[in-house]
Amino acid sequence: MSRAPRHDPPPARQAADARQMRLVAVVIALTIVVWLAVQWLGGQMGWPAKYAFLADLAAIGALIWSLIVTWRIWRRRNASSHGQG
Repeated sequence: MSRAPRHDPPPARQAADARQMRLVAVVIALTIVVWLAVQWLGGQMGWPAKYAFLADLAAIGALIWSLIVTWRIWRRRNASSHGQG
């Protein structure tokens, strides 16, 4: 059984995907650093727990966004490698 020939996405699509993945990496790294800083600063300054939960929700939102963007890029690359895109 032979496989269909692989269709590489155009270079413009590959460059766009690479830019999006770099953005995802920056968002993940900054989210974790800022979240840790807010948690530490809140503990040092005696902030109410509601601010810690707010920081948690913001971090979760950023990480979910990163997961969704990464999943979409993966799906697009997977579809193009199977000749569907």
